[in-house]
Amino acid sequence: MTESVVLDTVDLHILRLLQNDARTTYRELAAEVGVAPSTCLDRVTRLRRTGVILGHQLRLDPARLGRGLEALLSVQVRPHRRELIGPFVERIRSLPESRALFHLTGPDDYLVHVAVADTADLQRLVLDEFTSRREVARVETRLIFQQWDCGPLLPPLPEAAGQAAGPGAGQVRPAD
Repeated sequence: MTESVVLDTVDLHILRLLQNDARTTYRELAAEVGVAPSTCLDRVTRLRRTGVILGHQLRLDPARLGRGLEALLSVQVRPHRRELIGPFVERIRSLPESRALFHLTGPDDYLVHVAVADTADLQRLVLDEFTSRREVARVETRLIFQQWDCGPLLPPLPEAAGQAAGPGAGQVRPAD
């Protein structure tokens, strides 16, 4: 299990601001959180080095790219064996229609978020790339009508983390 990183209120404020706009400059971040730009740069560098910040992503509008229909595909793989799963995951991840792939517990093994041009393109994708595979036992399709982004990801509050999270998980210490 990955170790939690101890974050103080300044770190949390920086993370909240960067999640809302990753293009924010160090000067703007520093002014907003009340530290010197060099201190802000040092903190962001430490957050990257410790793996808290994994990278920055460019978000695109699928509809403007000709992929205006999005769906979630619940996929059951049988038999659910490692030698079948690796190639399945590689293939699904390589498809230009795939947006996200989740390995699940429960009756379905995978949830795949896809973006396609229209219902005919979705049908082609399901038939040609999913149900045509020997290991795919079942695919259930759900169209996405609307999607909302949620608030920034922050560690749980210490009182909410409880003992289950382990020592030091989600700790927030006073600012330096």
